[in-house]
Amino acid sequence: MTVPILIDCDPGHDDAIAIMLALASPEVELRAVTTVSGNAPLHHTVANAIRVLDHAGRPDIPVAAGADRPLVQDPFTPGDVHGPTGLDGPELPAPSREPGAAHAIDLIAEHVEASAEPLVLVPTGPLTNIALFAARYPEVAARVGRVVLMGGAYGFGNVTPNAEFNVWADPDAARRTFMSGFDVTMVGLDVTHRALLEPAHCERLTASGRAGKLTAELVSYYGRSHVGWAGSPIHDAVAVAHVVDPALLSLATCHVDIDCTPVGRGRTICDLKGSSGLPANAHVATDIRPAFGDWLTERIARLD
Repeated sequence: MTVPILIDCDPGHDDAIAIMLALASPEVELRAVTTVSGNAPLHHTVANAIRVLDHAGRPDIPVAAGADRPLVQDPFTPGDVHGPTGLDGPELPAPSREPGAAHAIDLIAEHVEASAEPLVLVPTGPLTNIALFAARYPEVAARVGRVVLMGGAYGFGNVTPNAEFNVWADPDAARRTFMSGFDVTMVGLDVTHRALLEPAHCERLTASGRAGKLTAELVSYYGRSHVGWAGSPIHDAVAVAHVVDPALLSLATCHVDIDCTPVGRGRTICDLKGSSGLPANAHVATDIRPAFGDWLTERIARLD
């Protein structure tokens, strides 16, 4: 059965690849894309989402802009990993359309209500829109099938020693998402740092078609931040990949809380040993099947 999904994102090179992976996978149906401020300011992330859908020839997929700042924390200036626009590197045309008039959380609610099967939300950016949706539409949120998010880490972070960017960017929204009653799966750095696209993959992608060529160009720019690595980790695509093929990841079920204090901002506290006695509220990815890069390359190469 095809799983209906909605990607909430902040494109971002790996968000763009996650969108293309969804479009390349018959196991899922991408119903809509919503955007949030994160890897770049909101006006860039919504434009980037449309540009990627344009490149894939999918003007039918609705796009909506969401939150332009965190729930509680002060707005922040994104780093330079993705460049000023969030999608620096490839030469993509300007977006062919404006986003829809509805706010992202209203579009999420619309698609959750309209779906005959439980819709899966796949957030690959800060969780501001997801928390706002749950607060604004609690009865609709109860109908969500799952929330499979890229974010967090039970080991080491990438913004601070203990905090991953998406959770650090809006820790209060992340905490509300984990405590909301959603069926949450956390796909964190512990597995995504092993989800690499290497130069050999990019060579194959360049020869495969327009989507493959774009993916290789994205990785070429993104790789500037991964000097010394065997390849570039395609974090956000792993969340989509888990919905497409659940066997790609191993999961542990445990209680997860988010540190919202200034000192520990964004730390995901994963009680993998059950020492707190608190009830489990999430599934946490702990391992990834080898050769993920081969799997992702084969998928993306299916798109023209």
